[in-house]
Amino acid sequence: MTAETIQTDRIPEELRPVMRAMAEAGARLAAIIRRGGDLASPVGTNADGDGQKALDVMADDLFRQALAGAGVRWLASEEQDEAVALDPAGRLAVAIDPLDGSSNIDTNVSIGTIFSIYPAEATAEASFLRPARQQIGGGYIIYGPRCAMMVTFGDGVQHYALAPDSDGFRLVTARQEMPESALEFAINASNYRHWPQPIRAYIDDCLAGSDGPREQNFNMRWIASLVAETHRILIRGGVFLYPGDAREGYGSGRLRMLYECAPIALLVEQAGGRATDGLVPILDQGAARLHQRTPFVFGSAEKVARIAAYHELPQTEVSALFGHRGLFRA
Repeated sequence: MTAETIQTDRIPEELRPVMRAMAEAGARLAAIIRRGGDLASPVGTNADGDGQKALDVMADDLFRQALAGAGVRWLASEEQDEAVALDPAGRLAVAIDPLDGSSNIDTNVSIGTIFSIYPAEATAEASFLRPARQQIGGGYIIYGPRCAMMVTFGDGVQHYALAPDSDGFRLVTARQEMPESALEFAINASNYRHWPQPIRAYIDDCLAGSDGPREQNFNMRWIASLVAETHRILIRGGVFLYPGDAREGYGSGRLRMLYECAPIALLVEQAGGRATDGLVPILDQGAARLHQRTPFVFGSAEKVARIAAYHELPQTEVSALFGHRGLFRA
């Protein structure tokens, strides 16, 4: 591992070793994905009962090995039952989803790695089960047509891209800012019948287009890769919704607070957006257990605030036809 794995002049000095390790493992994983092969074969289930693919296990091994020598005391992975101790003298704790979007491996759709950095405490529980605003860093690597990394250390979002000639991440944008508005929303519309009424009402009003209370036409996006959805929204704006719903096991949605929602929320807020569980900011919450799930809404600040307002309307209002919600015109 060398300093050349990532340009470090804008990275806090105490976090440079862990970011070099993340960049090294990310570059190696990007190379594995480019080579292809049997990466999508099922190999079992992870700690939360979700199916694992071969690439899930490879990614978990790569990042654990790279972080072992980077000053990390505790590592919590979505692929492991419990957090593991790496370095007793380490001063950092890293939570990681080694491979987000693995259902897309065999379709050549962008997938990624999501990570979060906390100060290490005496126990893994104290390190990770804490308010999400105590993160000192967070970000993702996206393995797409161009391999890129978005990361924040609490002072804006930095955008890096992997240089193919050197396998090192180089700074593209020192302060990535999310556009204030875009006429796009991302949600899995096949679950409409299971959603809570405020989410249905919001989507109904978007789908009504220029004839409805929003008086604008919207486009829907859905990639089924959180990293890919986040990258598009950071670049173009819009909003992402993964609500809890009425299906068994989906009451709190399916995204994990610690490995996915907390670091994405940190990025989004640092880029000028907002992130909530539909109503309450994600960064005002924290995981009570390692694999806890939460509903998740994030994106352009105005859109996320509007969705929260739908949750505060009387039931009779959100149950009404879109034409009755005059409060939400435009």
